[in-house]
Amino acid sequence: MLDIVLVNWNSGRQLLDAVVSVVNHHAGLVGKVVVVDNNSTDGSLGILKAQLPSPTPFRMQFVENSSNRGFGAACNQGARLCNSEYLLFLNPDAKLFADSLTAPLAFIQQPQNRDVGICGVQLVDEHRKVARSCARFPSAAAFAAEAVGLSKFRWLRSLGHHMSEWRHTTTRRVDHVIGAFYLMWRPLFELLNGFDERFFVYLEDLDLSLRANRAGWRCVYYAGAQAFHAGGGTSRQVKATRLFYALRSRLLYGFKHFSAPQAWTVVGVTLLLEPVSRCMWSVLRGSLGEARDTLRGYVLLWRALPGILGSERQ
Repeated sequence: MLDIVLVNWNSGRQLLDAVVSVVNHHAGLVGKVVVVDNNSTDGSLGILKAQLPSPTPFRMQFVENSSNRGFGAACNQGARLCNSEYLLFLNPDAKLFADSLTAPLAFIQQPQNRDVGICGVQLVDEHRKVARSCARFPSAAAFAAEAVGLSKFRWLRSLGHHMSEWRHTTTRRVDHVIGAFYLMWRPLFELLNGFDERFFVYLEDLDLSLRANRAGWRCVYYAGAQAFHAGGGTSRQVKATRLFYALRSRLLYGFKHFSAPQAWTVVGVTLLLEPVSRCMWSVLRGSLGEARDTLRGYVLLWRALPGILGSERQ
C-alpha cells in the first residue's frame, strides 16, 4: 500500500487528469491521495473537487494554503498526513498507466532490493518518447559547465549533471530520479526530515536524493514501467521567475554541499558569466524575448542575494 502526494499550483485540468489516472489504474493499491494546493488562482482545485468521480476508492484529502509555500514545503505538508509504507510524490502534469505503481513496487520489495529507498520509472511524453530524466549529483565544475553553456554541445553533455547522454532504456542505479514521479520508502523520508524547505522549487528532490545516498540507500531508475509526464508544468507560465528559482536553488545547493571555495566559484560563474552566456545563446536563436526573461530573472536573483548568502549551511 502507498500514499500519493500531489502539489498543485495553477495546473488546470492536468490535476484532475492525474488523480483520475490513479482511480483508473491503481485504486486497490493506493490508501490515500493528498492534494496540497499552493494558493492556485485558476480554479484547478475546484475542477478536481467538482469532476472527480465520487466516491473515490481511496481517501482524498485536501490542504489549501493561503500562499504559495513552495514545492518542498507543500510536499512535507502532504507527507505528514500519510501513513502507508511508501510515498509517491507525483506531479500534477503526470499520469499513471496500468503498471506505473505495481511494477516498481514489486521490484523494490524483492529481497535483493531492500536497500532501495527511492525509485523512478520511465517518463514518456504524448508520443511515448522516453525522457532523459535522471541526474548525477552535481559538482561545482558541472554547475559551471552548465552555466557557461558547455553542456549544450552533444560531445560535452557528460560535463553537466543531467544524464542526457544516456538513453534511459535499462534499469540501473542512479544518483537521482526526477521528482515528477518520486517513489520513496516513507520511514526513510521521515528519517531524513523530508525536503529541505529552503529550496522553494528545483533541486529540493536532488538534495533529498543526495542525503539518502549518504545515509546508505540506493536510488534506482526502473525501466520496467512507465508514466506520462508533460514536462515543464506550470513553471512554463513564468519564465523569468522560473529562472530565478532555478539559480537560487543552485546557489543554496552549493553552499549546503560544496566546500566554501567551490560554492563561491559557483556564485561567481552564476552571477558574472552565465547571464552573458544565456543572452548570447538567446540572441543566436533569435529569441529576444528569452533574453529579456533572462535579464529579469537575474534582477530577481541579485535582489535575493543577501538572503541566499545569509542562509545557514547544514
